[in-house]
Amino acid sequence: MRPTRTTVLLTTGLVTLLGIPAAAADTPSTLYVNNSASAPRCSDTGPGSEDAPFCTISAGAKAARPGQTVQVLAYKSYDETVTVDRSGEPGKPISIVMRPNTGGPVRVKGLKVQGASHVVVRGLTTTGGVQVSGSTDIELDRITAASQTDAVVIGAESVDVRLTRSNLLSPVRIEGGSRGTVLGRNQIRGGTTAAVDAVWGPGTIVTNNTLYLSCDAAVSFRSGSTGSGAFNNLIYTSAPKSCVNPDPRSGILVGQDSATGTRADHNLLAGFPADGVVPYKWADVVHATPAALRAATGQGAHDILTANTWDVGPWDRSPNVDSGDSAAPGVLPTDYNGYPVVDDPLAPNTGKDGGFIDRGAHELQDTVRDVQLEIAQNWAPVGTTVQAKAVADNNWPGTLTYRYDFGDGTAPVVTREATADHVYQSPCACTVSVKAITAAGNEAYRQQPIKVTPASPLATAFTAQPYLPSASDPNQLVTPLAIEVDPRSSTMPWPIVRMDVDYGDGAKEVSDPIITTRHAYKQPGTYKVRVTLQDAKGATSTAERTVQVAYTPAGYVAVHPSRVLDTRMTSSPVQGGTATPIDVPVHYYSSGPHHTAGASAAVLNVTVTGATEDTHLSVWPSGQPRPVTSNVNVKAGGTSSNTVTVPIGADGKISAQLNSGKAALIVDFVGYYQPNAGQRFTPLAPTRALDTRTAGGALGGGQARTVKVAGVNGIPADATAVALNLTGTGSTENAHVIAYPEADKRPATSNLNLEPGKDKSNQAIVPVGPNGTITVYTNTGSTHLVLDAVGYYAKDGKALFTPVVPQRLADTRSTGKLAPGATTIVSGIPANAIGAALNVTATDTTGPGFLTVYGHGATRPEASSLNTRPGETVPNHVTTPAADGRVTVWNSYGGANHVITDLFGYFTQG
Repeated sequence: MRPTRTTVLLTTGLVTLLGIPAAAADTPSTLYVNNSASAPRCSDTGPGSEDAPFCTISAGAKAARPGQTVQVLAYKSYDETVTVDRSGEPGKPISIVMRPNTGGPVRVKGLKVQGASHVVVRGLTTTGGVQVSGSTDIELDRITAASQTDAVVIGAESVDVRLTRSNLLSPVRIEGGSRGTVLGRNQIRGGTTAAVDAVWGPGTIVTNNTLYLSCDAAVSFRSGSTGSGAFNNLIYTSAPKSCVNPDPRSGILVGQDSATGTRADHNLLAGFPADGVVPYKWADVVHATPAALRAATGQGAHDILTANTWDVGPWDRSPNVDSGDSAAPGVLPTDYNGYPVVDDPLAPNTGKDGGFIDRGAHELQDTVRDVQLEIAQNWAPVGTTVQAKAVADNNWPGTLTYRYDFGDGTAPVVTREATADHVYQSPCACTVSVKAITAAGNEAYRQQPIKVTPASPLATAFTAQPYLPSASDPNQLVTPLAIEVDPRSSTMPWPIVRMDVDYGDGAKEVSDPIITTRHAYKQPGTYKVRVTLQDAKGATSTAERTVQVAYTPAGYVAVHPSRVLDTRMTSSPVQGGTATPIDVPVHYYSSGPHHTAGASAAVLNVTVTGATEDTHLSVWPSGQPRPVTSNVNVKAGGTSSNTVTVPIGADGKISAQLNSGKAALIVDFVGYYQPNAGQRFTPLAPTRALDTRTAGGALGGGQARTVKVAGVNGIPADATAVALNLTGTGSTENAHVIAYPEADKRPATSNLNLEPGKDKSNQAIVPVGPNGTITVYTNTGSTHLVLDAVGYYAKDGKALFTPVVPQRLADTRSTGKLAPGATTIVSGIPANAIGAALNVTATDTTGPGFLTVYGHGATRPEASSLNTRPGETVPNHVTTPAADGRVTVWNSYGGANHVITDLFGYFTQG
């Protein structure tokens, strides 16, 4: 168990590493050396400033004065042996250091300190030897000696040389009467001579080094090296390839002439005993155990021998951990890596007086891999005590320091506790962060948002806005008549644990916690939306608002015509009393059409054929009541078609139903309207684009004809689609006509069904093909075709389309027939509309003729909107200009007609 006692302070016997004091005020504190090609031009005769650095380290060393630092940038090797022969002053050393964070070591050929004093050299890597001669108060720190043959030599009566935290691949030799040498926290490999060999080096102290015994000894004090000492070292034995000295190798060797005043304790010798190796040879006497050494000399009382080397090192449960002497001569406050001396709570403190310094160059450190942050109240009103708790993933319990920042500008809380409390003084959306920091400075970080609210009662508030497709993602699935309810504007002092939304149409939603919700209504209308919130403290609050749900103005997206339903293929005819659902595939994936994306209305060509009796077809949004309007009228056994513009239901479908009887239903999909997408519409007074009676002759069966529609007749060249009234006359056979954009890509759809002896018309919206053209085709017989343009779609068009639930605007069967040459005014269109999408039906006709629909107050155009026939009910989709909410219907000088007008949508200025 870890003993409970006062921590032993690392003060006695410490060697204080020199700082780098500033130079005198009249000299720069720092000189610079930089040989990088990308650096400012260097010169060894220049001032050594950062803008004009020296090229060599030796030049900087020669120019340095007491108190100055020579800072060396490490971008490439320095092709020199650095010689330092100038001296600093007490408290004002000359320092030669590698600049931090320069990406690599400062490599030189060798290092010599000759006849100098008060010098610090830190961070150099030498490929040759290191020599200190005739010098005093020299600190060599973080030196890498990469040569395995050139030793580090401290000689010529040097005094107080300190070699620390260095990696030395060759031995260290102290000679020539050098005194007071200290070796601390180094890694040193022995060669043919001892790893540390003091030959007439009195007072040499070897403390907390990791030494690798090869030949001779790990530590050797000989030839008058009296008063020396070896403490807290970790010594590994190894099998050398060749040794000059035939005598057994020693862990610690003390010559007869060096034993006086020399001490050794708290060393760990790993790999002992071994063949040809003895732990100690003291005054020419071999001692096989620490006990034997202690009995003979009083030394080594706390030394440890281990038979293995692999289980000894800077890791948990190694015997070198927390077992050294914190007060030994030469102890440093930091280890080889600059890490502090720390107590491993998993290891007993077996060091001197309960100390916990490790043996060897490395001090075992805690490792923190991650930290989690828990906030007990991450949503609370001002004045609440908020507790943050860190849960760290590290090796040692109770050793981390935590730095909490509560994100409101107050000072961070630094503590050894895993929790910290804080009281916010003002509302904020703050971020709480924690750093879990080891004694070595390694850290893990985590942050978490916190919401600090006003200290006010719970008060529900919300917005309810239309939820529409975005222009940036037009293929996102957005149902028509959808709203978004956002309660985030509520006053919520505590977290919301339940939210109830009543949409006013029978639909309700419960969520936990508070969220932005979306709901699609089946039909337009006025609804009361109610939101109730309940917070974590049990308080509740309700708010209610009236929401107008309506279709949104939309642009037109033309598509290549495609057939979406043909009941002749499914043997499931449409019939009276039963609605037939129609899927409208607006968005296409690679696997085929799937859903209506954000479309609000579809444009279809609807054909009814093979009716069992005279009847009519109604088309309306799925999920809504069947309207009184009609779209296609057909006689028993006949075929009739019409363009239909209809809103899409909340389920992405459209419903169709016969008034009575049965018939086959064919539906072709030609385009759709979608908010924030597509093109705008510009209505035109009907303008003739083609009349084969006066140009080109009748269109024969199996023939196609290209018609120029964009870039002429007031339609711009960049129009993407045109709205046309397509009329067939003089047909010789039952046939159909297709209008489409590209001549070589004729679809399997139809726009107009022809019968001999009958003038038939239908409106079509046709995408514009190459060079502003469209193509018309008939499958059999021959027919004359008349095309009147009634509007176009383009990026710079005028108006957007707003679909409506189909509604009847006028029906002359309740007011009297429209006489030949007479007009009737149809109202009920929104006053701001500049155009309307209508279904106009002529019935109970007494003579052949036609109807023309045009904007109220405008000049009547010389074109027809639908052709009337005695004994038949004839509908047609009519897109027309409108003014003051009205359109005018004129009857030609044929027979009298009843006229029925239904509204399916209108155009307003975009």
